[in-house]
Amino acid sequence: MGNKEGKVVGVELNDETIDRLTKNTNYTPEQIHQWHEAFLRDCPNGKLSPRQFTEVYKKFYPEHEAEKYSSQVFRTFDMDSNGYIDFVEFLLAVNVNSNGDVRDKLGLAFDIYDINSNGQIDKKEMTKVITAIYDLLGEENRKGDNSPENRVKKIMEKLDLNDDKNISRDEFVDGCLKDDVLRQLLAPNV
Repeated sequence: MGNKEGKVVGVELNDETIDRLTKNTNYTPEQIHQWHEAFLRDCPNGKLSPRQFTEVYKKFYPEHEAEKYSSQVFRTFDMDSNGYIDFVEFLLAVNVNSNGDVRDKLGLAFDIYDINSNGQIDKKEMTKVITAIYDLLGEENRKGDNSPENRVKKIMEKLDLNDDKNISRDEFVDGCLKDDVLRQLLAPNV
């Protein structure tokens, strides 16, 4: 019994956390409590591990390779880089995905591509994520124009407006807003 109670310590919602989440999301205190209960059902210790996160992705993409892409998404959601997603990180990410405007969602997509979190996406990072997306979607045609390297070359040409071999957040968001095909490739759920 004491062990079970020990697990729950630190996962209860306090007024400060609820206040922070109501200010930074579109959720009411009641909805936050509902999300919290559901989160604790799946993660009783209040921590969503990388393995659990990947298992969720595998449910959506059972036929394909989910590990590489889900690890990029996990890194983005784990805002404090402590190796797990807590409830606050989880709800903030859910809020952007569900309620964010197009710019917010594209900003989140940018963060997924910006693997080293330096505020820029370089060719290497873009190639890594495009390859992970291909794996996730089961894309087998990776030759010629459809190879990850050639795809990235075209993306860089379109988005890297100042020709510094990097894509800034503004270049990414503005470029995706102007080009529906590019947005569909780089941020399909936006």
